[in-house]
Amino acid sequence: MPLDNLVIARVLGEIGDLLEIKGENPFKIRAYRNAASLAAHSAEALGSLDEKALRALPGIGKDLAARIGEIAATGTCQVLADLAAEFPPGLLDLMRLQGVGPKTVALLYRELRIGSPDDLEAAIKAGRLRGLRGFGPKKEQLLLTAIAERRQNAGRHLLADAAEVAADLVAWLHDASPALECIPVGSVRRGVETCGDIDILAVGGDQSVMERFVAHRRVDRVLGRGDTKASVLLTGGFQADLRLVAAESRGAALQYFTGSKAHNIALRDLALERGLRLNEYGLYRARDDVRLAGETEEGLYEALGLAWVPPELRENRGEIEAARDRTLPALVERRHLRGDVHMHTTETDGKDTLEDMVAAARAAGLEYVAITDHSKALTMANGLDEERVAEFAARIRALDKATRGLRVLAGIECDILPDGRLDLADDCLAGLDLVIASVHSALSQDEAQMTARLVKAIEHPHVDILGHPTGRLLRRRDASRLDIERVIAAAAANRVALEINSQVDRLDLSDAHARLARDRGVKIVISSDAHARQALGLTAWGVIVARRAWLEPDDVLNTLPVGRFLSSLRRAR
Repeated sequence: MPLDNLVIARVLGEIGDLLEIKGENPFKIRAYRNAASLAAHSAEALGSLDEKALRALPGIGKDLAARIGEIAATGTCQVLADLAAEFPPGLLDLMRLQGVGPKTVALLYRELRIGSPDDLEAAIKAGRLRGLRGFGPKKEQLLLTAIAERRQNAGRHLLADAAEVAADLVAWLHDASPALECIPVGSVRRGVETCGDIDILAVGGDQSVMERFVAHRRVDRVLGRGDTKASVLLTGGFQADLRLVAAESRGAALQYFTGSKAHNIALRDLALERGLRLNEYGLYRARDDVRLAGETEEGLYEALGLAWVPPELRENRGEIEAARDRTLPALVERRHLRGDVHMHTTETDGKDTLEDMVAAARAAGLEYVAITDHSKALTMANGLDEERVAEFAARIRALDKATRGLRVLAGIECDILPDGRLDLADDCLAGLDLVIASVHSALSQDEAQMTARLVKAIEHPHVDILGHPTGRLLRRRDASRLDIERVIAAAAANRVALEINSQVDRLDLSDAHARLARDRGVKIVISSDAHARQALGLTAWGVIVARRAWLEPDDVLNTLPVGRFLSSLRRAR
């Protein structure tokens, strides 16, 4: 998804939220929210369209077209600035708390003049919310938890968002200097699930690159600028740093600024053991300061007696020992994925039809897909009951027969009920090609309850895959409390695969849990959980998680051809 679309969707959504808090016309509110949804799900860069093309889009009139153009050009718009000026500056932060929406914020502001998370925390502790309908002790505790989680994640951004911003900055610099090599480093290059500052190296750049960098359209403030480094604050709360690097130090700087800190300390210690000195300029012999390496990363690692370590592994979790022993894994790549086995259509809460999703998967070069719409417990998603599952499976299989070059499997994402039972009858599940079992409700169960719930679902004979096992939403909701070792042990015993869900705010399993699963002999699937055609590309993020988990292609079931994939599912064994 183009970066401009993410910014456009966020700004339009915030306008809709502030209009609702203000009590504006519902039709106007809906227009902004629909436009935000359009931007969020469009594969085309809306900022590149002229007014005529924008107005040809559903629901986009003259005013909204102008707003979109303004946001694309500046990263914000005057309408949002004017609305925000009517309220305390922390009001939008309230709406970013888990479980808090515009109606709740409007009530809190109107009745108690609560205008920020800090105000809300103070009001809860003073007992001021008790007089409001719907605010009891349980709700108060949930709000306090949400406030604590937001503080914990302050200054962090989703990997996908940070990578898009970094790519946009690099493209901006390349437009002016096509021959310049600009490389995002730090946590973005390592693929960390949430990132802080965005760091970019410009190899061989001069002061004109600095001038171009600080002139980017989304620069809100220049924080600092020296001879070799500039720091800026961008709209959306991103801080970005640009460093100029001499060509002869490219490899050393790339290694140093990629990190992680723990990996770098271990490398420096290794260098010291060998009578060497390592920094961002190169690797030197300590006794006479002779430079041994630094132009390339590969040469730097080799000079230390190591194989080159992929950036995703640089966390000091055994990679240096493996590099020394030449036993680093041959990591999975996106090109290895033959199938995508978790996606949704308009039959439940997807944005595109069955036929459109299949056509998009075929165009993307996939060999097989599984259509896995929701089961009936997820009523807000129009989940399927047994009768609709059978009817939809028949449609899927008819389309499979009519589609050349792509196998289309009939599956379901079946809810795991709070007591561990599945949401659909056994004979219904048995008639499908695969079943993903997932938790979508009662996420606050205690550790013993949630663990028993997941283990019971894993032991069900028709479950093939456990979907997004911990239920986390990055920067919004912590993982459910569960004994992950027991869950993985149950998956191993029952030959159930665990999912790395590639939705950018899930990435669930985490890299640490996926590696533990691999070590216990559990197979992984990397799924998009796509709810629209363009979201099929989300598997790129799941692959990064898998690489950080040391996974090779053989560890991932959907790298197999469709026949071997089906025979590897639990139901075939």
